[in-house]
Amino acid sequence: MPNVTFYIHAGHMPSDERLAELSGDCVELCTDVLEADLKNVHVVYVEVRHGHGHPVFVEVQYRLAPARTSAVMNPFMEALENAIVRRTGLMARIRCFGYAASSIHARN
Repeated sequence: MPNVTFYIHAGHMPSDERLAELSGDCVELCTDVLEADLKNVHVVYVEVRHGHGHPVFVEVQYRLAPARTSAVMNPFMEALENAIVRRTGLMARIRCFGYAASSIHARN
């Protein structure tokens, strides 16, 4: 963890090159700002049939940690939003969800 999932309107899906650049931005933000281990960062893109709202919806799931306060998460979301606009030209709705370690049951 963190897991960054992008749900992108099928008609607005950026090129593979742009997605690779955005992935790099996400990894950098997760390792530098959230202090995550590189091996724990996951970034995925899901092409969706759009119903209503922003063409991109981003869900960030992360393990709660003392360093991941509102003072850290707010600049993280701002930097993520800027990266999305820079790499795709699209405005995204971003939601971050922190989970206590005791609430996470996982493998691999």
